[in-house]
Amino acid sequence: MPVPMRARRPDEPHRTATPLELFFDLCFVVAIAQAGRQLVHALAEGHPGHGIAGYLMLFFAIWWAWVNFSWFSSAYDTDDAFYRAVTLLQMAGVLILAAGVPRAFGSGDFTVGWFGYLVMRLALVIQWLRAAHGSRGAERRTALRYALGVTVCQIGWLGLILLPKGDIPWVFLVMGLLELSVPAVAEWERQTPWHAHHIAERYGLFTIIVLGETVSAATVAVQSALDEHDELGTLLPLAAGGLLLVFAAYWIYFAVPIHLHLRTNRQAFGWGYGHYLVFGSAAAIGAGIEIAVEESVGRTQLSTFAASACVTLPAALFMCTVWLIHSRHQKRGAAQQLVLPVSSLAVLACTFAGHAAVLLAGLVASLTVAVGVTFSARQGGALQE
Repeated sequence: MPVPMRARRPDEPHRTATPLELFFDLCFVVAIAQAGRQLVHALAEGHPGHGIAGYLMLFFAIWWAWVNFSWFSSAYDTDDAFYRAVTLLQMAGVLILAAGVPRAFGSGDFTVGWFGYLVMRLALVIQWLRAAHGSRGAERRTALRYALGVTVCQIGWLGLILLPKGDIPWVFLVMGLLELSVPAVAEWERQTPWHAHHIAERYGLFTIIVLGETVSAATVAVQSALDEHDELGTLLPLAAGGLLLVFAAYWIYFAVPIHLHLRTNRQAFGWGYGHYLVFGSAAAIGAGIEIAVEESVGRTQLSTFAASACVTLPAALFMCTVWLIHSRHQKRGAAQQLVLPVSSLAVLACTFAGHAAVLLAGLVASLTVAVGVTFSARQGGALQE
């Protein structure tokens, strides 16, 4: 029998992400790559409605599983043998979920994905019950409400298997709202002792992982096109523009120390939930670059405008969302506040630039960083975009 799990101090000094947490994050790269690959196939074949809807639903499942573990570990990571074993079980569930993504995306068969989710959620319930066993009073009731909420939601996801395929979007909508409500209900009496600096670091590291997957997907797409068509003059601007977009995305996200803003659940919930769009758009940039590459060498029937939009839309969404939930809290003055919103509109306008759209969007993103650094230097503050 494992020893009781004690909550960690929310003001614990020098709290950083552990190797186990980083290992856990890497397993999600597989699932994100699968979702992105399916999005590329759907868009390239001219099925944007099916592709975008499927991507949003499956990315929600992937993202929410990561969120559940990350906030729990920020409050209760004991790093003992039992905790590690249960976390490894969760990682196995992630890999099962990833294996089920193509089937869920293509034919609407969520059986494998649901089972992977079951493995992850069962492990999470065990962790919450252990936390309840090691606590008292309001803290114990909070842990028990989490365990009950996760269990009820997992049962609700059976609707993906038992109901007609036409009801799947409604199942995701209803269950997604229920999932998002579990933390608010569980913590209405007492906030779990998550660590602001630690959780900010966890989100930042996952952002890096998602951007890394974007770079990987874009590199493979360019390499494949070169091997088959050897059109370096056509592909070089796409590669350069995509790289500039990813570099700028990194700079923009990490320009401000967000942990100083995260004080209560009211602030943290909006910030944490908003990262669904941050992570999802960052991963979609890579899928969009793949589409743009395929269009440039004639491997898809999409128009140049549509292929360009596959890059500029997620890039603009990333910039706007990062400003809304993340960087605006550290802005000073209207000029700094307007940089990212205006830049996101400029990136959208690049969609009309034909085959130069991706390169032009990358240059706009780079200019955004340069303007932000200039404003910051003039005001003598920390680097802000």
